[in-house]
Amino acid sequence: MIIGVPKEIKNNENRVALTPAGAKELIKRGHQVYVQQTAGIGSGFSDESYIEAGASLLPSIEAIYQIAEMIMKVKEPIESEYSLIKPNQLLFTYFHFASYEPLTKAMVASKAICLAYETVEKPDRSLPLLVPMSEVAGRMAIQKGANYLEKPLGGRGILLGGVPGVLPAKVLILGGGIVGTQAAWMAAGLGADVIIMDVSLPRMRYLADVMPANVKTMMSNEYNIREQIKQADLIVGAVLIPGAKAPHLITKDMLRDMKKGTVLVDVAVDQGGCIETCSPTTHENPTYIIDDVVHYCVANMPGAVPYTSTLALTNATLPYAIQLADKGWKKAAQENTDLIPGLNVIQGDIVYKAVAEAFSMPYIPVEKYLS
Repeated sequence: MIIGVPKEIKNNENRVALTPAGAKELIKRGHQVYVQQTAGIGSGFSDESYIEAGASLLPSIEAIYQIAEMIMKVKEPIESEYSLIKPNQLLFTYFHFASYEPLTKAMVASKAICLAYETVEKPDRSLPLLVPMSEVAGRMAIQKGANYLEKPLGGRGILLGGVPGVLPAKVLILGGGIVGTQAAWMAAGLGADVIIMDVSLPRMRYLADVMPANVKTMMSNEYNIREQIKQADLIVGAVLIPGAKAPHLITKDMLRDMKKGTVLVDVAVDQGGCIETCSPTTHENPTYIIDDVVHYCVANMPGAVPYTSTLALTNATLPYAIQLADKGWKKAAQENTDLIPGLNVIQGDIVYKAVAEAFSMPYIPVEKYLS
């Protein structure tokens, strides 16, 4: 198979979908890998390192899309890429369709095969290609939140872990999945007073067992959220409904109950956000203030640490990429059911129900293409 790796062109996105080591593994199996010039520079991988691995370099993104049967990316295609995508071309990347209707309609019109990292799912319901970036984003949420709590950046002027004789900051985390768990570990490690909320009692039992003493669990519901936001200094939105738009757990009117200089970090913003007043921002302009509350809503947080993120992502995606390249998308999905829920759009049909429902568009069961 001919595999193309374009350079990411989303604002301040420095990750790359395939490391030189990953390229080498695909090439060893007889596949051709074409990488756009300088695609890996932002993650610390030189053009020469790809050449040494056996990959070929192409000068433009247009050339990559033109030659490739499978495109490997990190972030969803943006508008300037829509016209480059060919019918039956396999796109293997993060899409987060349910949060952006124009992207969904463009991919339907392209008649490409869109296999989304974020909805590849194992039989135990875990999301193996979302986990590594969720781990990065959860840890970064605390790192960034602690930074923006500083007074010059609009925050309350509070040190996350406090000092002897001064109480630490209070951190509220909405969601006890991978993002929430990693955020809780980081916040606890820095000495903060942490509450993590979830709707699953078994999950909270697990978290109560594994978390340190400065992390408490609480059932997530509107009453509890409204009470806890009054005390919180940093609030992390870490809610995920696979493939669907995140629910708004914090509404605009709730901002009035927060302390001046409270910081909100909505990690779910690429799925529509779980905080009503959060809209996607960039690493270039990461925050804005509403009602004296700081909003940090960068939609590609792991892009700020591209070396770590690229290695972590390739570790997870490469085994699936090899299967797709060796067998083609249809046979690979038939033989590895993890890939079936990853299929979101096929040749003009939406085959992932939550995406179709998000925009009231027609839904076609994926079995039509796999039987």
